[in-house]
Amino acid sequence: MRQARSKRVGSSFGDRLKQERLSRQLTQAELGGELYSASYISLLENAHREPTADIIKQLASQLQMAPSAIAEWVQASSPAESEYLRLSLCARQCWDTRDYLGAASNAKAAADLACANQNPVIWWNMTFLSANSLLRNGNHAQAIEVLIALLKHPLTTASDPLSLRAHQVMAATMLAQGSLSEAIQHATAAVEIGSGDSAEEFSAYLMALQTLVGALTEAGRLDEAWTHTLILADSVTDSTPDQMAGEIHWVIGNVAFIRQDIRVGLEHHAKASRLLSPAADLARWAQFNKATAWVRLMAGVVEPATLQAIERSELAHSVVGATASETLEVSLLRARWHYLNGELPRALELLANIEANKEQLAPHIAGDSALLLGSALKAADSSAQALEAFTNARDRFVLAGAADRAAVAQENITELQGSPR
Repeated sequence: MRQARSKRVGSSFGDRLKQERLSRQLTQAELGGELYSASYISLLENAHREPTADIIKQLASQLQMAPSAIAEWVQASSPAESEYLRLSLCARQCWDTRDYLGAASNAKAAADLACANQNPVIWWNMTFLSANSLLRNGNHAQAIEVLIALLKHPLTTASDPLSLRAHQVMAATMLAQGSLSEAIQHATAAVEIGSGDSAEEFSAYLMALQTLVGALTEAGRLDEAWTHTLILADSVTDSTPDQMAGEIHWVIGNVAFIRQDIRVGLEHHAKASRLLSPAADLARWAQFNKATAWVRLMAGVVEPATLQAIERSELAHSVVGATASETLEVSLLRARWHYLNGELPRALELLANIEANKEQLAPHIAGDSALLLGSALKAADSSAQALEAFTNARDRFVLAGAADRAAVAQENITELQGSPR
């Protein structure tokens, strides 16, 4: 009987420990710190060692929790607690394997069970994971619905770190679906909270800054975007992790390209390319190559390095499994490449397919596609069709809140309407 009880206690502690570690995105080595090895943490998580007072003190320090809270995990768990811990671990495993629908489903089930058993901390973590998973899978409307509930929850309103994280993901979701004003609003709210004291808070703060810069740039507010990129640039130090530093240089380069500062854009994207690792996060690497190809093409930089970025994006997205919108965005890169190289029939063929599936794209991206289609049709002397495409582009940019690009579309409309057909 004593052995059976020890196994049950250890399992409860190990499950809770793993759940908290994964929710903070810590490795076993990071959790162990300088005192305990990754293999020892693994033994704890798999119920092959019982926690001592010393290890509880170390875990509390690394997890930024009270030792008494961790000590409570030693108590035998109820069947309900064991189930929502199991579901939460399943959700994390689905996330790690990029099964985002599976992650969202398991996380929601874990959150519902935790709520029923009055465990608000597990509820919050799993609801947050569910929202992130829905965002990654392209289910923006569902993600927003989950995030609205999360932002209203007392745990969120009472905690700056939780509020920061929730606003940051809401901003990213709004940006992904093309709601630029709302993206700016939530990203600003996150940035105003500040960077906090923990590495997790600082990471969320930097992500919020990146989202704010992206949304301001898409909305044509380039001076404001550049001001925030200078804050991002100042945040990079010798101790900044390569992946994080790479993403910062990525964002700074994006804004520089759009401001037509090609030299600075190339410089920062070259740094990002060296720092970002496909082994660390292939999905983000795919997105970086898509982004660098996009801004290079928008700036008219047609050179082998731009084509290489397009090809890397196509390959990486095919490996990680692109969403419908990502596939169309990568196809739009190819269309723009063909257009800039004077290959109009190939560009028009791709653009026609994108236009047929425009509902899969955020309004500002669909606007970019229609704007390029109009330019290609205009170059092919198809004025009536070009006028229709420019009109569609203008309307989509207005819907997204991208006034500068709506003005570009309107200039083309005015030009075509004033020219003989």
